[in-house]
Amino acid sequence: MAFSFFGGVHPKENKFYTCDKQTEVFPEPDVIVIPMSQNIGAPCMPLVKKGDPVTVGQKIGDNQGLCAPIHSSVSGTVKAVEMRPHNTGTNVMSVVIQNDHLDTLCETVKPRTQEEVDALSPMELVDIIHEGGLVGMGGATFPTHVKLSGGIGKVDTVIINAGECEPYITADDRLCREHPDEVISGLKVIMKIFGLKEGHIGIEDNKPEAIKILKSNLINGDGISVDALPAKYPQGAEKQLIYAITGREVPSGGLPAAVGCAVFNAATAKAIHDVVYKGMPLISRIVTVSGDIVMEPKNLLVPIGTSFDDLLGAVGHSENPYKVLSGGPMMGVAQYDLSVTTTKGVNAVTILGHKNRYAVEDVRCLRCGKCIDACPMHLMPVLMYKALQDGDVDGLKASNMMDCIECGCCAYTCPASVPLVHGFRVGKQLIRSAAQPAKK
Repeated sequence: MAFSFFGGVHPKENKFYTCDKQTEVFPEPDVIVIPMSQNIGAPCMPLVKKGDPVTVGQKIGDNQGLCAPIHSSVSGTVKAVEMRPHNTGTNVMSVVIQNDHLDTLCETVKPRTQEEVDALSPMELVDIIHEGGLVGMGGATFPTHVKLSGGIGKVDTVIINAGECEPYITADDRLCREHPDEVISGLKVIMKIFGLKEGHIGIEDNKPEAIKILKSNLINGDGISVDALPAKYPQGAEKQLIYAITGREVPSGGLPAAVGCAVFNAATAKAIHDVVYKGMPLISRIVTVSGDIVMEPKNLLVPIGTSFDDLLGAVGHSENPYKVLSGGPMMGVAQYDLSVTTTKGVNAVTILGHKNRYAVEDVRCLRCGKCIDACPMHLMPVLMYKALQDGDVDGLKASNMMDCIECGCCAYTCPASVPLVHGFRVGKQLIRSAAQPAKK
């Protein structure tokens, strides 16, 4: 039984551009720039220096605490270790690699047989996933090994998120069509770690071909169900997906484990299969490169560290873009420098033309309440925005602004084009700053 979460919107999907196109392998660039910050938590410290040789799958960055290691996606020579632009809008330490195009494999990349995998304990599997550098590949980039180890003994329901509700993006749709066995295999590894006999794959019903293929690749006794859910944005958001499949509501400020659930992106499940069975760490991913002015929209299998400039060159565009987003049009981050590169959490690059320019000079809230009806988190965006305008940190806290998932439903429905999501990101930073102890 599927439950319908409160609020949400139905933006034009625009998935027809790429949903029926086979994923293409993107030619490896001559130069790869791999940022050392690719997960929520601590950035990695470089393990290589200028002039060092590197191989495919070699660990080139790591750190203690909440962190996932980073590996080279190509073989070649380190040109530099320096600050470079990042798709979050900051500059971060990055490893620049001159690709030798030999694809020399690191000696640590060793496949495992099914018998060898069966003999591994849950914590041994978690350690392998940790060393593989896996993070949430739907955009959250939370280190996967931390979510797994923290959920042991607490989680009774595991869900693979193949919802992919953002307009234009079809990377997970293609992944489920082209690699269903690996997605299912990754889910089985997760189920083994948690000690579960049942698992779910949540997917919107606007992906009938992927649903059909996933179901046809399940074997009786797997204990896995494919849950087709009504298409509504943001169906793929973690808390909304949990409610849609289980009817459980994650409490304010709580994590999915609080209601016995754990959610993993479909691409993360596939990456779990790759590192456990093939020994290959996370060094590439499928990226949807699309948009209303793109001449040849594509899904591309891209080495981590490929520049957005290279991706735009692979698809072409009919006019000078108004906006290039890392991600989709609802939650994506606009880029100021196209030399930024793909990271583990980048599932799409969306290129939009000037007809999508909705800027308003004199922005004024109309207090119409449409944002309240649309918010899937039961928040009051109109009051949150008023508290932000007043610089009222206590008001921001009282409005539960930290529960905002920045999905963009409020901004999408706003007839006055108020930049609500941007404002709420600023508001969250104000709350965090107020919580910091004053410097002496």
